[in-house]
Amino acid sequence: MITLYDAPRCPYCARVRIVLAEKGVEYETVEIDLSDRPDWLYEKNPLGKVPVLEEGDFVLPESDVIMEYLEERYPEPALLPDDPGDRALVRLRIFRFDTNLGDAYYSLRRGDENGAERLAHCLSFLERFVAAQGRRPYTLADIAYLPWVIRARDMLGVDFSEYPALESSLAELLERPALAAEAGVVAALPR
Repeated sequence: MITLYDAPRCPYCARVRIVLAEKGVEYETVEIDLSDRPDWLYEKNPLGKVPVLEEGDFVLPESDVIMEYLEERYPEPALLPDDPGDRALVRLRIFRFDTNLGDAYYSLRRGDENGAERLAHCLSFLERFVAAQGRRPYTLADIAYLPWVIRARDMLGVDFSEYPALESSLAELLERPALAAEAGVVAALPR
């Protein structure tokens, strides 16, 4: 049985929960209080971060690595394209989301002076990307950015009317049970 060391408020954990749900994989959850991390967590991940996936003696931290592991371990339904070039582009988007969107989200959440501007810049980029792509296959790239978008909208009160393609795409994607469940997790979080 898979165990996920998890924190409901963490967008990185959300990615793993979404992939597990999309794949229909059963798992147990050990909830971690991010404000009071247990010492034993550092044995599973020296950085003390979640998510951490554990299956028997196999322990794996880092959401992007866990997502790819789950994709390989449970190939159906496929969340990466067949073409190697297209797979590489999905991985590039995930990398860029992590270094840009995630950082901008946390900047706004902390109340940094330029946090709103940084997040707006990232959302503008996502808006152009979604508008240019139109309907395309749902991939790990979508799962990589959606936790931040949902949290920005529902927890930070970001108005998405300036991003109509992204807003429309989000509404459509929230019809997926895995994403609807994540929106429910966010709705239950304390503000």
